[in-house]
Amino acid sequence: MKYVLVTGGVISGIGKGVISSSIGALLKGCGLHVTSIKIDPYLNIDAGTFSPYEHGEVFVWMTVSVIDKERRGDYLGKTVQVVPHITDAIQDWVTKVSGEPVENETKADVCMIELGGTVGDIEGMPYVEAFRQFQFRVGRDNFCVVHVSLVPEPSSTGEQKTKPTQNSVRELRGLGLSPDLVMCRCKNPVTNAVKEKVSLFCHVPPEQSSIVAVQPRDRVILCQETSDGNQVPKPRHFMMQWRELAERDERALDEVKIALVGKYTKLEDAYISVLKALKHASLHCNRRLNVVWVESENLEKEIQERDPVKYHEAWQKLCGCDGILVPGGFGKRGTEGKIAAAEWGRKMKKPYLGVCYGMQLAVIEYARHILGWKDANSTENEPDTSHPVVIEMPEHNPGQLGGTMRLGRRRTIFSKEHPSVTKKLYKNAEYVEERHRHRYEVNPAYVSQIEEKGMKFVGRDVEGERMEIMEIKDHPYFVGVQYHPEYISRPVRPSPPYLGLILAAIGKLPQFIARGCRLSPRCSISEDEDEDEEELAQMTKIPEFNL
Repeated sequence: MKYVLVTGGVISGIGKGVISSSIGALLKGCGLHVTSIKIDPYLNIDAGTFSPYEHGEVFVWMTVSVIDKERRGDYLGKTVQVVPHITDAIQDWVTKVSGEPVENETKADVCMIELGGTVGDIEGMPYVEAFRQFQFRVGRDNFCVVHVSLVPEPSSTGEQKTKPTQNSVRELRGLGLSPDLVMCRCKNPVTNAVKEKVSLFCHVPPEQSSIVAVQPRDRVILCQETSDGNQVPKPRHFMMQWRELAERDERALDEVKIALVGKYTKLEDAYISVLKALKHASLHCNRRLNVVWVESENLEKEIQERDPVKYHEAWQKLCGCDGILVPGGFGKRGTEGKIAAAEWGRKMKKPYLGVCYGMQLAVIEYARHILGWKDANSTENEPDTSHPVVIEMPEHNPGQLGGTMRLGRRRTIFSKEHPSVTKKLYKNAEYVEERHRHRYEVNPAYVSQIEEKGMKFVGRDVEGERMEIMEIKDHPYFVGVQYHPEYISRPVRPSPPYLGLILAAIGKLPQFIARGCRLSPRCSISEDEDEDEEELAQMTKIPEFNL
């Protein structure tokens, strides 16, 4: 097993994730099996209760396992210390996770490890020390350190400055990790003089061409273009797929506007997976994505009275979009605005996708305006409602927020009774397995009454008791999913619900379904098909990828 540790310096959000995933893609192109680990050094046992404004999407730290060991007496009364107890636990955990099978139960050849934060953060010190020791545990030949740093260009001089990178690498080396590869993020191409300077002061041999300049472009191809092949072997045919995607991204001219209606719209990172899923789907439809951020609170009647300008601006944004997306969330704030967006999308036949909370609120909207239950609500927002359309799951512990959600991959079975556009998007699969993160669910007691009025629950859990997928008939695309399909969306394999939203937004969903939901150019199109079919064939002319 080979390990590649990706660290960052100078500032957070430098692009470690892009670099690690790009290197991983290049290695996969060389025929290697690759797995990955993402580490965010927080002390929280359950980061699921973080405010998205705090960090956007977060992951969970594992220190609790050390504390549990101490509570059980596994350390035999010894003082629990960062070194060796926590550092040993980190190394053991990395070894265990990296050894788990990937891709057809095959063990990985390379493990990409992204260490969150920046070098020098006090929260990350135990991890840096753990990996300092880990390089000797696995052997230096099996351990590579990639450091991502910033090379700023002050507008006053226009000169590329290497001092921040020098200081960052110096601090990393002082902690016992010496980079084998330095990735310099810069607005413009880094000059040879800058590369030589970084090589000299960062102790990276220039003959190995270990200084790689990376410009801020969202393409995996940049890593292949900027490296000369000494660090990573030349990829095989696999990279042609990525290159075609990159070219398609640059060629896309027609725009698709999607309204993202949420309450954390001031920080894009709060919905980063949703944005990526929309981008992946738009890329496959040969469209340039334009996400229109709509603060859900500004769609509510109360805002109309308090701040009519904000109210009308929000509705103007919503009405000018081709489709609506209401992502997951919690809490009462902004829910009435999301419900209003769902109502508008339903009445105006605008493509709508509700994810998790977005699905639940769409069901509440339908119950209020179609079934006539004016006080229909979620018990999360209105515990005493006479029509609790959305309720807490029975297994939930009402006295504790953290660690009580239905989490992880779960199986959803498609209904055999109702025709389903979502099932067709999943290529008529009998079931799908997607990731979940929720504490509330659609109340099974009201399902039959809701379905009688036209809203169908076309996907349920294995027991058939939990509503997973919702659709409305006689609508271009009105879909809600209880799970989070964005979590497993990939650039070369877009999430089906998101792909359906984009296709419906550009008016191509019926043709796409008629062609068997195939993105491959191998799908034959008869000569007598109309121009829309021919346009769709060209639009989706891209290979199928098995990743």
